[in-house]
Amino acid sequence: MLQGKVVVVSGVGPGLGRAVAVRAAESGADVVLAARSENVLAEVAAAVEKTGRRALPVPTDITDDASARALAAAALDAFGRVDVLVNNAFAVPELAELAGIDLDAVRAGFETDVYAALRMTQLFAPSLVENDGSIVMVSSVAVRRSQPTFGAYKMSKTSLIALAQTLASELGPQGVRVNTVVPGSIWADALKGYYEYLAAERGVPVQEVYDETAANLDLRRLPEADEVANAVVFLASDLARAITGQCLDVNGGEFHN
Repeated sequence: MLQGKVVVVSGVGPGLGRAVAVRAAESGADVVLAARSENVLAEVAAAVEKTGRRALPVPTDITDDASARALAAAALDAFGRVDVLVNNAFAVPELAELAGIDLDAVRAGFETDVYAALRMTQLFAPSLVENDGSIVMVSSVAVRRSQPTFGAYKMSKTSLIALAQTLASELGPQGVRVNTVVPGSIWADALKGYYEYLAAERGVPVQEVYDETAANLDLRRLPEADEVANAVVFLASDLARAITGQCLDVNGGEFHN
């Protein structure tokens, strides 16, 4: 689906970022990996290279202009082109009710979730235009809920969708598609650890906590990282060449959109 393409993935971590990078490589792409943790980058790069594709790990703080510019330069120096940009990085701001939250905490979330995604888009836009490329933003199921203390996160991730829709209109005439994936709660290490904590607090098995959540999903199970990554790869590929400005929810049927 991505044979011969170069994919840049920001926010590479042990969960969805890793899954997107590996799925892209399995689909034929070489992958540029951006994250702050060099240890994580090394592990994911090794996983990519096991597929037979090339990996370029670049330690990057995408909220820093110089660091992001260095990432773009490294990607273009190594591969000469970029076909797909996956803006996967996120930062959960302080969990507090909006009526009393510190505004600097809200701004910090926007720096990663929105402004950095725009910065990355601006840096890679020339190559994406040249190669009829694709951008995929990764939002969050938080945009479908109005949950106390998650308001700041909902604000930033909703703004990311608005950014993608406007970019779709602006870049579409130049051949670049821009879409958004909205994952549900992903059954990966971070969520598993949280459920273990909740289960211990209540003195119940982890499976009971899982089942209570899954009962609200049509499929009665939480999506896994690989399943969300499949949606990202689909939107990035030529199979979706007539799709732009859209949101694809991957939530097991928790919400219908």
